[in-house]
Amino acid sequence: MQIDQRVSKQAVDMQLVNNTNTSDAQVSGSDFAGLITQVAQQQAEPAVQGAMTQENGLLWLQLGSARGASSYPVQLNSAVQPAEEFSLPSTFDALISGASRKYGVSESLIKAVIDTESSFNPNAVSSAGAKGLMQLMDATAQGLGVNDPFDPAENIDAGVRYLSYQLKRFGGQENMALAAYNAGPSRVERLGISSDAELMSVLDQLPVETQNYVAKIQIARAKFSG
Repeated sequence: MQIDQRVSKQAVDMQLVNNTNTSDAQVSGSDFAGLITQVAQQQAEPAVQGAMTQENGLLWLQLGSARGASSYPVQLNSAVQPAEEFSLPSTFDALISGASRKYGVSESLIKAVIDTESSFNPNAVSSAGAKGLMQLMDATAQGLGVNDPFDPAENIDAGVRYLSYQLKRFGGQENMALAAYNAGPSRVERLGISSDAELMSVLDQLPVETQNYVAKIQIARAKFSG
């Protein structure tokens, strides 16, 4: 995996782990806003640290009921080297727009997830084997009926379909759905919460990687809104 264009983002992840994994105090909405600001500021700074090995980024596909459904682990990896020719989301606008209408997920949210996961590189492969724009593992791709995870149309359709499951599961609460996308829906359900506001008060009970992931998505989404 090359890292020359992603070193800055990986160094930010390392710094955030050091900064946020420090106390048992609850995370308030204002703390989360501060986290988003911190991520944005640090992403703008030059960095020279090496790549970070991601350990906690598991995406669990549960196609059945919220409890007792079969699960497939999917490794999320935001530290994927982007291909320059795929750096612009406009390349996939038609596919994203179609999936948005089909599954009722906003285009800006889809683009933010793809940007965070693969930097719009359809050929991205993580060290764990996650593939394509929305970083699908083989088992997950198979479960969603994907024949070629590197095919942008198949990958986007499957990834957005999975994200729509989480949005429905959590009553349209986007941050809860994103946390489930990253840490697993069962882990979010165990928090005993029902809204994004409540999630912010117990965010410290989720892995630091998930806390940062939710913040990164919000930062990325701002680029594609409006």
